[in-house]
Amino acid sequence: MKLEPLHIEHQESQGRYLLKLSGELDLAVVPQLQAALDRVLKRTDVALVLDMKNITYIDSTGIGIIVSILKTRHSIQAPFYVRNIPERVRRLFDMTGLSGYLKEGEEAEA
Repeated sequence: MKLEPLHIEHQESQGRYLLKLSGELDLAVVPQLQAALDRVLKRTDVALVLDMKNITYIDSTGIGIIVSILKTRHSIQAPFYVRNIPERVRRLFDMTGLSGYLKEGEEAEA
């Protein structure tokens, strides 16, 4: 199996901070993703949007990171959205109960 390192693109505009993720979201990339999140995680002036279109793999650590983002953003009453969740990742979110807490929709389409 070919490993695909995580790649993160950042875009900020019109009250949104978009992180486009591609590759594998697992234990090995926690420092890289945390560094990208540190820029925006506690900002209440922008909506944080994760675009997961090109995520090829996610493990329990990746799910834990998303749960942590949800908790932090909720505690500071700052918007958090996900978009373009691949079907295989969506099934995992459904099985773990995470889907019920994720916001998708027009707000995430910027």
